[in-house]
Amino acid sequence: MDNPALAFRPDPGSVPDVPGCYLFRDGDGRVIYVGKAKSLRSRLASYFQAWSGIATRTRAMLEAARSVEWIVVDSEVEALHLEYTLIQRHRPRYNVRYRDDKSYPYLVLTTSQEVPRARVARGAVAKGDRRYGPYAHAYAIRETLDLLLRVFPVRTCSAGVYERAARSGRPCLLHHIDRCAAPCTGEISVEDHRALVDRLGAFLEGETKPVLSRLEADMHAASEELNFEAAARLRDQLVAAQRALEKQQVVTERAEDLDAIAVHEDDLEAAVQAFFVRRGRLVGRKGWSVDKVEPLSTDQLLSSFVLQLYAEREDDVPPQILVPQLPDDAEALSRLLAEQRRRTQAGQRGRPIDKVRFVVPQRGDKRRFLDTVEENAREAFQRTRLKRASDFDSRTRALKELQEALGLDEAPLRIECYDISHLGGSEVVGSMVVFEDGLPKKRDYRRFKLSVDGNDDFAAMREVLRRRFTRLVEERAQPVVDADGEARRFSYPPNLVVIDGGMGQLNAALEGVADLPTDGVEFVGLAKRFEELWRPGERRPVVLPRGSESLFLLQRVRDEAHRFAVSYQRQRRGRSVSGSALDAIPGIGPSRRQALLTRFGSVAALRRASVDELAEVSGVSPTLARTIRDHLAGTAAADGGEGPAAGEAT
Repeated sequence: MDNPALAFRPDPGSVPDVPGCYLFRDGDGRVIYVGKAKSLRSRLASYFQAWSGIATRTRAMLEAARSVEWIVVDSEVEALHLEYTLIQRHRPRYNVRYRDDKSYPYLVLTTSQEVPRARVARGAVAKGDRRYGPYAHAYAIRETLDLLLRVFPVRTCSAGVYERAARSGRPCLLHHIDRCAAPCTGEISVEDHRALVDRLGAFLEGETKPVLSRLEADMHAASEELNFEAAARLRDQLVAAQRALEKQQVVTERAEDLDAIAVHEDDLEAAVQAFFVRRGRLVGRKGWSVDKVEPLSTDQLLSSFVLQLYAEREDDVPPQILVPQLPDDAEALSRLLAEQRRRTQAGQRGRPIDKVRFVVPQRGDKRRFLDTVEENAREAFQRTRLKRASDFDSRTRALKELQEALGLDEAPLRIECYDISHLGGSEVVGSMVVFEDGLPKKRDYRRFKLSVDGNDDFAAMREVLRRRFTRLVEERAQPVVDADGEARRFSYPPNLVVIDGGMGQLNAALEGVADLPTDGVEFVGLAKRFEELWRPGERRPVVLPRGSESLFLLQRVRDEAHRFAVSYQRQRRGRSVSGSALDAIPGIGPSRRQALLTRFGSVAALRRASVDELAEVSGVSPTLARTIRDHLAGTAAADGGEGPAAGEAT
């Protein structure tokens, strides 16, 4: 197939060899993709090459595009900034978009108001307000705020409550329980209340030692003056401040500001986690998920995410960012963030910085901290996939999409997937997993110990499919029922059979069932490299849309078949390793072998046992014990000791 973009390819000489951004538009003039480039000429040329050399996801964009245009800028930094601006303005369908895992709450000090208040808020805040977090749970903020109000009794009430108290001249209950200084009735001046808010903000930002020292000094002074009531109140405030401080995890020994970013991804989606550290303490975290509708590498994904993150947190760019690897265009990105930091923090304490540093920690506290962030990203990724799988609407869409893509008469309510696993050609096993209505039916899973031996996946796949469908024919002729009187699920035919592999594995599976009735069963091979569906007799594969529910379902089915096959193969390997040294001993059958392994735990422990210790095992006579001892000593000498375990091949 010819590249459809060739129809609107610009004259190469007309494309400038300078930094800039380019926009692909569809037939209606809508922007469907925005990209940046150090050299517009080189980057655009990559879209007009041979069709076979273009990634599948890029092909979909080029098929929808009808024109391309570009914007020239002076530097890579400007290209980065312009790309983000254009993506936010046009929301192109083929650019990745980061979705918040949920709406995260912040602790906000409304310093843009004349009389600021502390409140819990989600989403955007007014310009000039100071926010802290985000926090994983709203209750965590409220617990922290309740403790801090005992030390910094700032206003927390809404505008309506504040104005009502001001009109009546009577402060609310919070003032009477020492949780508010009551600026509404003049119990504290507006200026002094703002100073109190500033001290609360400084404490949240990590300046905790002055607060704790002052409270402790005041407490001792009140005690020396025999003012025990005031000393007790200050003691309670000191305890509250210390408890609030304990809720902030210490990350680094030094009082430094940094963010840590980690990604967990596959070919189609990714989960991103960001943890925020101020003055050495963890003050917030947030997660995002993204469908990779464009073919981004990890460094490109990090680059686009960093732009997104600090557009949201433009007033809170730290001087250091921990990442698992350097993002794409790291130097330009660093200068852009440094400029943003200088602009938004002008007039604030601290020296301006030339650039924001991206750091890939290799050891120490920062490496361990980044490992924690990466583990959170991995867990978030799994939660996202499980949520997709359990959602009824998405499962319904997935089955409907499969029906339409494969031209089936009905939705494939029962899907079976097969995979092969072996250890260097030995211990060859097969797996069959079953999904009904888009969910796994684990009681219907089956595993196969195969007669073939060697590195021949095709022969193994032929045997697995033949055995499965032979059993189907047999149980249809003479149904087998379980203890409840219901037919065994193995006798139910699938609507769709998925073979883990491409056309070669699919053809081998079809050869295995060539003389068996398979009416109403659709066979497809799922090739992992490009996630293509191969159908019998078809020269071109079916390509499901990237990010579609149907592709997510097939990937999960395929991954489950692989997991089930590998776990069985490992189990077989463990039995082989533990039992092989005993199988050749005359007089050792399954029962005595099991008794010996139960008593000593391993063959290595058996080799170290004495004849008397072996004879203590039930069923083992002194004569047999000596035979065991001599045999194991002989095999150890022949093997030259115990070597490393063999690697696994699947």
